[in-house]
Amino acid sequence: MKPPDKIIVALDVPDFGKALELAVLLRPHVWGFKFNVVFLTFVLSQLLTCKDEREALGKLRTLNQLFKTISKIFWDGKFNDIPRTVYGASRALRDLQVKMFDVHASAGSDAMKAALAQKGKSLVLANTVLSSLDGDTVQSIFGASAEEKVLQFSHEAMDIGCDGIVASARELAILRTHERFCGWTKVAVGIRDAGDPIDDQTRSTTAAEAIRAGATHLVIGRPITGADDPVKAAQKFAAQIGEAV
Repeated sequence: MKPPDKIIVALDVPDFGKALELAVLLRPHVWGFKFNVVFLTFVLSQLLTCKDEREALGKLRTLNQLFKTISKIFWDGKFNDIPRTVYGASRALRDLQVKMFDVHASAGSDAMKAALAQKGKSLVLANTVLSSLDGDTVQSIFGASAEEKVLQFSHEAMDIGCDGIVASARELAILRTHERFCGWTKVAVGIRDAGDPIDDQTRSTTAAEAIRAGATHLVIGRPITGADDPVKAAQKFAAQIGEAV
């Protein structure tokens, strides 16, 4: 896998035109794009509040063009609900033929199994511990450290057949000591360049650190989409990945 093929751009941009512009610019330089609840909720609210049919059709055309532009999608829905709801949400995704989607491991084994039952050709990833949570918060919620919970969730997810996990690269390194996780998809989040503001990513790492920890893919959002030159930013991260491989 070439370095650019490890980059997933978080296209969490509440703007149809901007999202399409970024997708066209970055598509040749990255694996694909991630959509989360910010963009998905924006799309729904914009379509439901259109003044008339003409406005709605215009937005739908742009949205359709966006999805035709993007060949690989990580649908970051973070499904975290009862199994029946996760089953229905996963079923609704099948027509989109996304490459990956995620379900919170904390939703339980039955919820993850429900997602797997409707995965189609998509990879189902278990989202472990959010990278915005600091150590004290993780301990308060889970009664354990982030490392302990990521390892526990990873074993549970693999046992029931999930295709990989989403985690901070800080915790991915512990999986390298367990042979069963070799070859598994490991998506690292909270990626920041050295010296960049971490924003709300409490447990952030650099791209090189994530690769050395065993990440197969890196989700990178604001450091690329918010850059003056998004293409150069993506190429810079690809170079860092190449040096770490």
